[in-house]
Amino acid sequence: MLKLENLSVAVNNRPILHDVNLHIKPGEVHVLFGPNGTGKSTLISAIMGFARYTVTSGKIYFKGQDITNSTVDERARLGIGVMIQRPPTLRGLTVREMVQICGKKQVDVNKLADKINMVEFLERGVNEGFSGGEIKRSELLQLMAQQPDLVMLDEPESGVDIENIALVGQAANSILERGMRRNGQTVKKYRTDRRKSGLIITHTGHILQYIPADIAHVMYQGTLACSGNPQEMLSCIQEKGYEECVNCAL
Repeated sequence: MLKLENLSVAVNNRPILHDVNLHIKPGEVHVLFGPNGTGKSTLISAIMGFARYTVTSGKIYFKGQDITNSTVDERARLGIGVMIQRPPTLRGLTVREMVQICGKKQVDVNKLADKINMVEFLERGVNEGFSGGEIKRSELLQLMAQQPDLVMLDEPESGVDIENIALVGQAANSILERGMRRNGQTVKKYRTDRRKSGLIITHTGHILQYIPADIAHVMYQGTLACSGNPQEMLSCIQEKGYEECVNCAL
């Protein structure tokens, strides 16, 4: 689905990422841990093709196609979707209009919005006066309409209160799984049914309660320093910190 080969990225001529190699197969969800300022959001932004992020070397492949120099809209049409941590406020454009723009095909906006308690926000400007949790739900609503094949989430728990974290987590998982897990279906079996892939940045790991992840990585000093089981790596980070976790893996 997604393959990065020796990817290096700079922001305003400042090197941030160094020789990042990553392969996310169809149906896999990868989790990205790491300290603040180490390049996690830069990685997602570079994959999406945002203008500030310059690929200085290496390649980005999506579905076998080299997209290193593709525009943001070209990547979105190919099937890459992203929920950024701090999206802008778009006055004059309603949430309903935004969802219709994002729709891969004609969508029932009210039906989608009802799933994540967003119906009352549809006629408001995008993110205008929204709380942190409302912004996350608005972003997820757009992804639900887009139906991307690769879903990238930048700290989906950030700014979300305890009451809404379950709603956000379940909505994010439904995008990846094309529907919630059926009664009696094991997580292992459910994963084999998954068609979409994901890359999720998380600090707390709370999102892992709702999204079964396959592989975790620690980004440290601008590169992927180690990889492993998501729950085991999260426990190591919580107990020993990032530096010790990376050293243990070496």
